[in-house]
Amino acid sequence: MAKTERRESVRASLDKQPHEVASMFDGVAKRYDITNTVISGGQDRYWRWAVRKAVAPRPGERVLDLAAGTGVSTSDLAKTGAWCLAADFSKGMLQAGKHRNVPMVAADATALPFADDSFDAVTISYGLRNISESEQALREMLRVTKPGGRLVVAEFSTPVVPVFKTVYMEYLMKALPQVARAVSSNPDAYVYLAESIRAWPNQRQLAVRITEAGWSSVQWRNLTGGIVALHRGYKL
Repeated sequence: MAKTERRESVRASLDKQPHEVASMFDGVAKRYDITNTVISGGQDRYWRWAVRKAVAPRPGERVLDLAAGTGVSTSDLAKTGAWCLAADFSKGMLQAGKHRNVPMVAADATALPFADDSFDAVTISYGLRNISESEQALREMLRVTKPGGRLVVAEFSTPVVPVFKTVYMEYLMKALPQVARAVSSNPDAYVYLAESIRAWPNQRQLAVRITEAGWSSVQWRNLTGGIVALHRGYKL
C-alpha cells in the first residue's frame, strides 16, 4: 500500500528564531509571489513601484535588496539600470527565484558578508519585522552603505484612520489565514504574518529605531492608509 505524502506546515514564533524563520520561508517559497498578490488585493505591485521610486536607483549604482525572497523586488529595481543584488537567508526563496536575471546571494542581515561602504543604497521590504535582532540588522545596513547613501525600509505598519484600522486588524487575524489556505504552500506561515504585524512598532516608533541605529534624516510616508509605511534615511 502506497504511503500518502504529507506536507508539514512550518511557522515561526514571535521570538523569531532564525532557523524557524528561514524554514518557514522555505515552505512558502513555491507560491510566495502569487500568494502576496492575492492577500494584498494586488497592492503588492503598487508597493514595489513606491519602493523603487523611494530608492531612486540610478544607472551604475550598486543597490542591495535585503530579504529579497524570490527576487521580484530586485528585478523591479534593476529596471533602472542600477546593479542590484538580491540577498535573503532563505535558500528556498532564492531557489524559487533563480529564473530571474539578477545576482543572488544567501546572507544573514545581522552579519552581512560585504565590505564597509559597498552600496549606494540598501533596501529591505517586509523583512525587517522577521529579524530577531532588527537593530543589529539596521546597523549592518549602515555599515555596508557608502557615505551619502540611502536606506529604504518598506514594512507593514499601523493604519492611521481608526475605523479602517479596526477593519484591517479583523482581516489580518481572521480573513488572511483563510485566504492563505486557498493559495499558499504553507498557510500556517500567514498566521505568523498576522501576529507579527500586530506586534510590530508603528511608524513613529520604527523611525526612532532606525535613527538610533545611526541613520540620519529619517522620514516616512504611508501607503494604502498606513497598511505599509516607507521609511527612508541617509548615511552621513
